[in-house]
Amino acid sequence: MIKNAYGLIMDETRNPFQKLPKMVRFQFMLVLSYMWSVVFSIWIGTMFSLWPMILGHTALIIAIFFTAETFRRARGAMTPDHEIYFKDSKIGCA
Repeated sequence: MIKNAYGLIMDETRNPFQKLPKMVRFQFMLVLSYMWSVVFSIWIGTMFSLWPMILGHTALIIAIFFTAETFRRARGAMTPDHEIYFKDSKIGCA
């Protein structure tokens, strides 16, 4: 199956360029080979930069949620009787 698919694409006597002159076939195949080389290079490059990007975004999201939770807990501690928790009982300062 793979060999047949490869032949349909790469064999100049079987692919859609078969009726074109040899030089034109060569030019089209050359352009297509450059295009696919660029596509696979970009894809491989993205694979190497994808995981650091995922880790960086995950760290950013965790930091945002940690900060929001810290602010939420601090807001909850600021009840009318918050002076009980933050007041120094010896000198009476907050």
